[in-house]
Order: sequence, then structure tokens, then C-alpha cells
Amino acid sequence: MSVRNLKCLFKPESVAVVGASNSETAIGGIVMRNLLRGDFGGPIMPVTRSAQAVQGVLAYPDIASLPLTPELAVICTPPEDVPQVVDELGARGTRAAVVGSAGMGKAEGADGRTAMDQVQDLARKYGMRILGPNSMGLMVPHMGLNASSLHLPARQGRLAFVSQSGALCASVLDWAHTHGVGFSHFMSIGEAVNTDFGDLLDYLGSDPQTNAILLYIQSVKDRRNFMSAARAAARNKPVLAIKAGRHEQASRAVYSHTGALAGSDQVYDAAFRRAGMLRVYDFEELFAAVETLGRSRRLKGDRLAIVTNGGGVGIMAADDLLGLDGRLADLSDDTMEKLNKVLPGIWSGGNPIDLIGDAPPDRYLETLKILHAAKEVDAILVMHVPVAMVDATAVAQAVINFAKEKRTAHIGTCWVGDERVRDARRLFAESNIPTLDTPDQAVRAFMHTVQYQRNQELLMETPASLATDFQPATETARSIIRDVLARGDSMLSEPEAKAVLLAYGVPTVETHIAKTPDEVERLTARMGHTVALKIMSPDIGHKSDVGGVVLDLNTPEEARQAAEKMESRLRRIFPDARLDGFSVQTMARRTGAHELIVGVSTDPIFGPVILFGQGGVAVEVIGDRAVALPPMNMTLAKEVIGRTRVSKLLEGYRGRPPADTESISRTLIQVGQLITDIPEIVELDINPLFADADGVLAIDARMRVQEAPAVATDRLAIRPYPRDLEEVFTMRNGRKVMLRPIRPEDEPNHHVFVSRLTPEDIRFRFFGLVQELPHSQMARLTQIDYDREMAFIGVSKDDEGNDETLGVVRTVTDPDNESAEFSIVIRSNLKGGGLGIRMMEKMIEYCRARGTKYMVGQVLKENQRMLKFVEHLGFKRTATIDIDIVEVTLDLQNTPTQQEPFTG
Repeated sequence: MSVRNLKCLFKPESVAVVGASNSETAIGGIVMRNLLRGDFGGPIMPVTRSAQAVQGVLAYPDIASLPLTPELAVICTPPEDVPQVVDELGARGTRAAVVGSAGMGKAEGADGRTAMDQVQDLARKYGMRILGPNSMGLMVPHMGLNASSLHLPARQGRLAFVSQSGALCASVLDWAHTHGVGFSHFMSIGEAVNTDFGDLLDYLGSDPQTNAILLYIQSVKDRRNFMSAARAAARNKPVLAIKAGRHEQASRAVYSHTGALAGSDQVYDAAFRRAGMLRVYDFEELFAAVETLGRSRRLKGDRLAIVTNGGGVGIMAADDLLGLDGRLADLSDDTMEKLNKVLPGIWSGGNPIDLIGDAPPDRYLETLKILHAAKEVDAILVMHVPVAMVDATAVAQAVINFAKEKRTAHIGTCWVGDERVRDARRLFAESNIPTLDTPDQAVRAFMHTVQYQRNQELLMETPASLATDFQPATETARSIIRDVLARGDSMLSEPEAKAVLLAYGVPTVETHIAKTPDEVERLTARMGHTVALKIMSPDIGHKSDVGGVVLDLNTPEEARQAAEKMESRLRRIFPDARLDGFSVQTMARRTGAHELIVGVSTDPIFGPVILFGQGGVAVEVIGDRAVALPPMNMTLAKEVIGRTRVSKLLEGYRGRPPADTESISRTLIQVGQLITDIPEIVELDINPLFADADGVLAIDARMRVQEAPAVATDRLAIRPYPRDLEEVFTMRNGRKVMLRPIRPEDEPNHHVFVSRLTPEDIRFRFFGLVQELPHSQMARLTQIDYDREMAFIGVSKDDEGNDETLGVVRTVTDPDNESAEFSIVIRSNLKGGGLGIRMMEKMIEYCRARGTKYMVGQVLKENQRMLKFVEHLGFKRTATIDIDIVEVTLDLQNTPTQQEPFTG
């Protein structure tokens, strides 16, 4: 989470090449040649002892001899020499370096540490940014900087490309040259010793030269930094990713269905989705998606109408759309009637809309007008196949004229062919209308837009870790898990796992433990119900695989006999397996209930993940599942459910009533809360979870635990709602106010809060008059990343007993945690009650505790009360901005907390 000294990497005023060479094939020679040909405006200084000049430029024998300190150094030496070079550069004052050397994880020094370890320590010591090692360098075309060993220079453009693979950089560069694609930044990060995706996303996300960010990812190191940076960047511009190694499973011991199902690729997919990024699968698709997103208007939905003069290509497009789980618009009777009036009698009579091969521009135009007005159509794909009797360019011009007139229309185009449609494609490109060459490409482009928009909506969901409609018995659950760990076990028994789930509000069936078959008989008699019997053994992963589950036992005698047979079978098949007894549970009668699975697995990269899908004994074979990152809320839970095939069954069919999806969603939230609160849980299965119209019921449960890490919340990729920051404050008039971090569900009350501010309150806060804030902006204020932002609100009950927001103080911290910019607004009718000063004190305490150095804010000069207020808290006036605005700064590390009450 740092952009410190990245300016020296991307905007250096001088460059040194250490290990420069006159050899055409040496890395040092290639880098020098690229730098000299790149039109870089600053000095380029080769460092080598083997020549007095390198490629016509005076060389220097060592770093100490350089006439000035280079802001950027490109290191092209053998790996064992890199630590000494970094040390000399750091001591000289260089703050950024590209390291092309490979094999530094193996090259050991005299102290036994690898060259990689030494460089990491030295970079930390000097505050130096290292791109690499094993990096092919970087290019910043608009600066003329080509500090790379790549074979071609990048064209100037507005895309940033960041890759872990140097080989892929070369391939992408070749492809981009052929297709005329340009870049704002082009870089290979190599092994990312201290400059990783998160750091680069922070920098590029706010870079004005960059319109979109493209990533090639093999692995992520810092999950929290990556997710926070990706979420922040994706709010500003499209972020697209290719993930390598899609079919590689993490090698780990699997104790549950979830552990087997939640492969690393599904987790990456969930992370990209949650971060608001778009995932693609090859670089041609990558650039096509960028072009589409850059030219597409916002979709109002995902229902597509396909218009074509060739029935065959229309059907191909429809097949491709449905194959990608897209939706063909179902044309209404009214739309069909209007189309019948303007189209030939032999038109296709449905969607895709085949206008017939001789369709002139006017026929296309009339059809577009009807579809644009149709409420059941969200987007239109216009296709054209070249025919002798129609000018393809004239048809394209008609579509362009329509798009210019109807600016809200979402239109994509596909002119099939080559030579005869080139002019049409050029006109579309010049008019900023997406155009693709084939039906498959066109449909994929539309689905990119659909998925990107869905991900952007998810991006705005930063859920509370604690659902507001239930209060878990957290201490009860922790006590059970402490007892399991204390006896040296890692697996909870089924009754213990169910007790933990019950403590978090998940309904379970009555379950008891019996140590022997005779005890099974006595328990069954006491329960007085038909029972299910299951074996209890930590050495048996899936009980049904060894005949360890028997259902519908009606009498105590049947139950005892089943237990005896079960024990005998286990001793015969697995003589060394530990038998802890049997679980005896009431047989659940839920005729027609769906069998689902809800699980938790711990991913080595992103930490705990939640899995949902169709359950039962064949869960791995069915393979119907979706993965999500915790914490969750109802919106996120329903989105996860909607990504599975079983979700269609849950809606009801053939007289079968819909399942209670609210209860299913609540279960996902409760499980997410459980693993947030109790870090000892590393794996969990609820399988099956029965679900029907009456709710949910956990039939079987498995849970694996281990000692928790020292900083438990760091294991989560997304920081949950920090409930420990809640406090109750009493105003001077005796009114009780809850001071707490803001939550996404506060948005409706925040609209009310803004509406109750006086014009002066609004002008002092927003430096202008604001009638109301749109949903997009209000969502941005209430759905924050707790890892980088904080907003404390004061909430109290109004006269009718409803929650109302009284004030808010917020900070946005820079990626280096150097300074936090604050703002505060309290309703005017509440000023003087002590609320404002307590909220500011709380924010100062929070920023100081997280190690932030300064709090900075801007105040209108005429807002004298606010100036006195912050100066009372220790802020100093540090600058004047635009004559009317004063900047105030608080040194958090050296200013004591103010004890005197504010009376200004």
C-alpha cells in the first residue's frame, strides 16, 4: 500500500544503466540502445569498467563517479552483484531501480542470505522502489522512456499494461504493434521484490495519462493491498485481468467437499469480481474488451436484440450469446406488431431479427427505432453480411446517424467479411461505436459490458461484517472451539460443529453423541423419533463413502444393530481408524427440499472463501458451485446464489413452490460472520443444507480448526466492518448517540441527513450549494474500504424511535499512510452539544493509532467557527488555496490530545 518514490520509476529526470555494454546481444547493450532511441529528455549515464563509452555515450567506471544522482537505475549485472549495486545506489540517493537479473533467489552471499533477501532489506533501508528482479523493464512512451530489454518500443496510447511474465510482454508488444494499440505504461514486474500489483494499481489508478489498466497475473502476494488497490482503481477506470494457471489446483490436504471444490482459479475469479475488475482469457480478448468498454454506453439491462440481414450469422450470434449465459430479448406483442408493419412478410418473426438479405439502410433504421423504444430490449447488436444489391457502408452510416440521434441507445456492430466492409468498420471506429469482426467476438464484447457492469455494482458493496438482524452467541462458539483445540484435535465432531452453527443462527437438527451401540439404542429410545445414524471418526473424510451413514431407523433396536454393523465394517476396512462413537440425529422430514452446500475453505492467497452450490453426496461430480469472499451482505449473498445452476430450481417449478432464498442468503451471511469472528475456523461444510419454502436446515456439518494467527483480521482479503470502534456518547443535553463506522445500509438515512443540512452547512462542507447527492456519489460515501478510509457517523433515535444520522467525520488516507484528508459536518441545530468535538477526537485517535503522520483539511476562510474549532484541537494553518480556502494540518505524532473543552 505505497506509491512512495514510484514517480522516480515512471517520471525520472535521469537514468543510469549499471552494467551497460556495447554488445548488441547483452542485456546492458539492449537497454542502452532502447533508452537512446526513445527520445528521453534527461541524461542517460552508462556505468561500466569495460569501456570508456557505450554506444557513443561517455561511460563511468562506478556509481560514485556519476556526475549526478540518477533518479532511476537499470541494473544489468550478474545476480550476485546486484546487492552491492543497490547498496551503492541507495547510499548515493537513487530511489528507483529496474533489476533485470534472474536467479537472485538462489545466489547466496557470505552470510548465507540470498541476493533477493539482501536486495529486499536494502530497498527497505533506502526507501528504494525495485521493479523486478527478473524484469524486462518498463516503457513510458509519452515521456520517451524505454528502460527495457524488449525488442520493440511501445506506441503511445492510454492503456497501462502490467505483466508478471516477460515472455508475454514480448508477445503482447508484437500483437499491439500489428493492431496499432498504444500504451501509457508498459512494464514487466518480474518477481516483485517490493513493487507489486497493489502498488502499481494505486499509482496507475490516479494517473491522468491512463484510461484503462491491463494486468497479466500469475500470483498475488499481498491480498489486502491487492484488493484495496484494485477496488480503488476500478472506481476510476476499467481494470482488466488475465490470470495464468487457470486449471492448477492448490496442493493441500482436503478434509471437506469445500476444500476439493474451491480451487484457486475460482477464488481468483471471485476476487476479480468483488474488486470490480473484468476477467478475460487471452490478450486479443483483453484489447477487444478495452475497446468495447471505452466506447459502450451504460447498459440498463442484459436483454439483447440481434438485427441482421443474414439469418445464419444471426443464429450463430444467438447461439454464442446463450452459450455465454446471455439473454435474448423476448419481443413483446406490441414490438412484433410494429416490426410486422415495416419488415417483409418473410422476415424471421422473432429475435434474432432477420431483415432478409436485401435489407436497405431504411429497413435497418426503422427496425432500430422500434427496438430502441421497446421496453423489453436493453441493447442491440446490428449485423451485416455483404451482398451485391446493398452498400454496406451506406447501412453503416444509417446506424451511425441513428446512434448519434439516440444517444442513450446501446448499440454494438458486426460487419462480417473483410475488404467490402473495411470502410464501414472505419466509420464505426471514427464514430466511437463498438465494432467486431465475427458474431462470436461481437457477443463476447456485449457480455464483457454486462459482466463489467455487474462487477462495478458489486464493487459498491462493502458489507458490514455483522448482520443487523441477528446477534450471534460468539462466546458460546469460541468456547466449543477452545475445548476442541485444548484436547489436541483439529476436527470438531458433528454435534460440536452443529452447536457452533446454531450459535450463529443456522438452524440444525437435534443431534447427540453415543459412544457405543448400546448407547445409540438408549438415545434413540429417549429421543422418540425416527433417527439417522452416522459414524464419528476424524480419520474418515466422507462418512457415506464407507457406509458410515444409515437413515430412517425407526426403532432403538434397529439403531443399535446399524451401529454394530457400522463399527464392524469400519474395523474391517480401516482397522487403524479412530472411532469416537456415533452421532444420532432426528430424521429430518423435508419432502421436496433442495440439497445445498454452504462451505468455507482457506485459500493460500486470498484467505477464507465461502462456497455455495448444489449439495448431496455427488457434490463433486455435479460441480455446481460459486465462490465469494467474506464478509457478505444480502446483495452479495443473492449474487452468489444467482451464479449457480441450482438457483433456477430454487425459484420453483412444476408446482413446486420457490425456496426461501432470504433464509439461504442469511445463512451465507451468518457463515461469513462466523469465520470473520472466529479465525480458528479454516474449513467448514454444511452438506446437505435442506432448503424449501419453510426455510433452511443444516443436516450435516464438518468443521476444521487450528490456532489463529496473531493478527486474525489480516487473513481476510477485505477488511470487515470494525465493530470494535463503536461507542456510545452522551451529548451535553443528555441525548445518547451511537458513534460508529459508516455502513452501506446507512445510505437512505444519509440522504435524509444531507437534506436536513442548512445551505450554510452544505456550502461549508462542499464549497458550494448542492441540492442533493445522486445514488452513485452517496453510495461512494457510505460503501467505503475500511482499510483505507474511515467515516464515523453519529446515530440517534428521533421522536418516532427511528434511527437518524446527526453528523459525520471522514478521512481518506493516502496509500503511504502519510496523511489523511478529513472533513466533518454536523447538523447546525446540534452544534454546541459536544458531538462535533467528540467525533473529531475519535477520528484523531483512530488515525494516530494506525500510524498516520498527519491529518489535513481544507476550510473556507469565512468559516471562522470551524477554523477556531480545529485550531483548538491542535491543527495549524499551513497554506492558502485559491484565496478563499485555508489548509490546516495536524501533526498526529507530535501534537498532544487537547484536554480543554471547546467553547468557541
